[in-house]
Amino acid sequence: MKYASVVFISSDIEDWQKDLFIAELGEIGFDTFEDAQDGFVAYIPSANLDVQALETLILTQADGFHLDYEINELGEQNWNILWESNFNPIVVDDQCYVRATFHEAHPEYAYEIVIDPKMSFGTGHHQTTSMMLSFILENNFEGKRVLDMGCGTGILAILASKKGAESIMAVDFDSICVESVEENKKLNGISNITSHLGSKEVIGDNAFETIVANINRNILLDQLDVYAEALVENGELYMSGFYYEEDLMIIRQKCESLNLFFKESKKLDVWCSAKFIKK
Repeated sequence: MKYASVVFISSDIEDWQKDLFIAELGEIGFDTFEDAQDGFVAYIPSANLDVQALETLILTQADGFHLDYEINELGEQNWNILWESNFNPIVVDDQCYVRATFHEAHPEYAYEIVIDPKMSFGTGHHQTTSMMLSFILENNFEGKRVLDMGCGTGILAILASKKGAESIMAVDFDSICVESVEENKKLNGISNITSHLGSKEVIGDNAFETIVANINRNILLDQLDVYAEALVENGELYMSGFYYEEDLMIIRQKCESLNLFFKESKKLDVWCSAKFIKK
C-alpha cells in the first residue's frame, strides 16, 4: 500500500489546537502522526488522500489558526523505515512496558506487550490508548469474555489477555488492523484473541462481561445501544477517543438512557476515558 505524508508547519500552534486538528484529520482518513520541527507530520494511504477535504478542514479552523502544508509520496519500504525509527517504547503506570520487536526486552515490568509497528493505529503513544491501558491495569479481567471495538494493533486485547481474560473478540473495519492483531498476538504468545473485520454488525449474539472501545465520539454514540445489548448485567464498559469538555456529558447521557451508569473517568490533556457499569 502506498502512503503519503503531509507535513504541517505552524510556528505558533498550541498543543491543544494540534490535538483537536489531528482528531479531525483522523475523520478524513489520516491514521498516523508524529511531531516535527515547527509542526507535525500526518500519514494517509495515498488512495484516501482528498486534497479538497483537507483544504476545507483547514479553512474551517478558528481565526488565527494558520497552517502551511506540503504533500509527499512515500513508498511502503520508506514508510516502514520511518515508522520504526520514530517508534519508542513506553511504560504505563510503572507496570506495562510496550515495545517494538527491535527493542530490548525489560522483564522487570509486570506486563510486556510487543507490537510490530506497521501502518495501524494503537501503539500506546496516544493519550486515549494510554488511558485505556491504565483502566485495564486497574481493573479485574480474570476469566472474563471481552470485546475490543476498534482494536487497531490489538494492544488493548493483548493486555486484557495478559490480565487473565478468558477470551477476547477484537473488531476493526480496517483489514490492516485485523492482520496486525493476528501478527501481534503471535508475538505475545497469545491464542485467545479472535480478530474480525467489520463493525457493530459482527458482534451478533455474543455476550461479554467487559467491553473496551477506543474509537471516537460519533461512532461510540452510534454503537452504544449494541454495546448495552451485548453486556451482561453488571458488565463493564470502558471507552475513549473523545474530549473531556465537549463530549463526556453527551456520552454519559446516552449511556444512562441505556442503563449504562457512569463510574469514573480519566483526563489526559483534552482527551477523556470513562468507565460505565450496566445495571
